[in-house]
Amino acid sequence: MLRLDGRVAIVTGASGGLGERFARVLHAAGATVVGGARRLDRMEALAGELERFVPVACDVAVDDDLARLVTAADEVAGGRIDVLVNNAGISDGPQPALDEDPAEFRRVVDVDLNALFVLTRLVAARMVPAGAGSIVNISSVHGLVAAAPNSQAGYVAAKSAVVGLTRELACQWATTGVRVNALAPGYFASELTEAMLDDEGGRRWIERNTPMRRPGAMHELDGALLFLAGDASTYVTGQVLAVDGGFTAR
Repeated sequence: MLRLDGRVAIVTGASGGLGERFARVLHAAGATVVGGARRLDRMEALAGELERFVPVACDVAVDDDLARLVTAADEVAGGRIDVLVNNAGISDGPQPALDEDPAEFRRVVDVDLNALFVLTRLVAARMVPAGAGSIVNISSVHGLVAAAPNSQAGYVAAKSAVVGLTRELACQWATTGVRVNALAPGYFASELTEAMLDDEGGRRWIERNTPMRRPGAMHELDGALLFLAGDASTYVTGQVLAVDGGFTAR
């Protein structure tokens, strides 16, 4: 039930970090993966490794780029898209809200929330008439709990809104066969957390605030992603699955 043979998936932010991992996992499960990101060279290198990976240069903050990404997926399987993983995201932290330029706050919300909505609408316009599809929105533990003192107001606001949007769209499309869920990773090694994990104080903060006393390993997200993307979760929609070593259970 965790296989995705013959299915088509879109993954944003697929040029590195969690997005690249998600693309690899879906591909290993049998899916054809259309990856969108700004760093085309990295995705082309990934396409050299993965037979069924289609790289598309895409800035998710640009609506025309998102439309082009969906068109590329349409061309793979005649307009059928089975899985969407809204992964692309940026952060504005750490910095106190009083020091933050409102333009930076808006930029984070534009990438982490607004772009997710635009792409989800485009993909759902294919999924709803087809009567099937799984949308997995990548939120964060900081879509569920505050980040302070690792302050990042824009990121927390956007990821919290992703949780609310996930629930709203899940209910809107619940009778159509399209499911919408969110995955909320804790602290994993990625481009967004690299500086914090490399800093002794930052790493100690993560370990102190995570009941399992360590950051996550990438492979520990694989099962959750495949569960939400595939047929093992056909009666699951509107849910937020935290994979966080107990971070949100404190």
